[in-house]
Amino acid sequence: MNFIRLQDLIAQNALQAKRVFIRADLNVPQDAAGNITEDTRIRASVPAIRAAAAAGAMVMVTSHLGRPTEGEFKPADSLAPVAARLAELLGQPVELKQNWLDGAGLEQLQPGQVVLLENVRVNPGEKKNSDALAQKMAALCDIYVNDAFGTAHRAEASTHGIAKFAPIACAGPLLAAELDALGKALGAPARPLLAIVAGSKVSSKLSILKALADKVDNLIVGGGIANTFMKAVGLNIGKSLVENDLVEEARAIIAMMAARGAQVPIPLDVVCAKEFAPNAVATVKDVADVADDDMILDIGPKTAQLLAAQIGAAGTIVWNGPVGVFEFDQFGEGTKTLALAIAHSKAFSIAGGGDTLAAIAKYQITEQIGYISTGGGAFLEFLEGKTLPAVEILTQRAAK
Repeated sequence: MNFIRLQDLIAQNALQAKRVFIRADLNVPQDAAGNITEDTRIRASVPAIRAAAAAGAMVMVTSHLGRPTEGEFKPADSLAPVAARLAELLGQPVELKQNWLDGAGLEQLQPGQVVLLENVRVNPGEKKNSDALAQKMAALCDIYVNDAFGTAHRAEASTHGIAKFAPIACAGPLLAAELDALGKALGAPARPLLAIVAGSKVSSKLSILKALADKVDNLIVGGGIANTFMKAVGLNIGKSLVENDLVEEARAIIAMMAARGAQVPIPLDVVCAKEFAPNAVATVKDVADVADDDMILDIGPKTAQLLAAQIGAAGTIVWNGPVGVFEFDQFGEGTKTLALAIAHSKAFSIAGGGDTLAAIAKYQITEQIGYISTGGGAFLEFLEGKTLPAVEILTQRAAK
């Protein structure tokens, strides 16, 4: 995948005294008082901002925050808390600019200065990728930098449109790292290529399962998804979460994998309960012994060890989703076993998705994962093989 990188421009001393517009992903959670409760996205965005400022650029940063109504700014939509946190992390002032589209207040920017442009999604036309809006944004800068992989699957004015019109359009280090890691995992992976796709519903990840079934050597399914696959091979799953209308789709995926000499491992044992509750009693059962009133909430120890062995033999691992209700410790051993197997594996591993990141944090294996994607929806769409509009426009610009 060919695109211009911010680091390449810095190496060419191309940022000195240039106006640089960085589209970051600073959409962080806040409490009712407007205090930031988790700042990972801000910290992940700092390297691009710091590098541009150090290279002598006049740096303008913007992002969306929440779901504001276009044209109707409210105090709750403001990036003010983000500006304050960004200033702390950068160790320099970061002024928040309101009503910035016409360039007001941006004329006197100095090399090395960083300003934050108020919530980009308040601008009418942002979500519809308005050319008129994109042209106004592009007119503010000499260089456009997209460093927001989490929004790369959306064609919006600040992620796609501006890249068409800016004099130079490039990828920031966070976006480039995501694309490099995903390309390594799916483009030319070390074999065997193993994917773990788990979650409550097959329907939400059916297209991903189909796309991966044509690529991977082992496809581990977990959570509610595994229940549908278990039913597809004739096993009783009791009153577990299942999508009966997708049982045939599950059979088709199993057949697709088998035709390639690959497999979808079906659990040998499971952890059941009579109710879904934090204090529910967990019982390990062979899959043949699941009762009609059982709920399957995790894979069993025999299955976990079998899958851990497959993980240990893999050359590349793609992980999206915990295989059980890991939030309740009695139903978390399956996810923990697989997480530790990934951590100890010599394979290149890439993990993404909110629940996956929560499991990585719970089992304290962050440093042992090859790459942790911050992309969410963009990560999933890349796995599906879909084109990411904000990435496609960067490759098109690089080709000119």
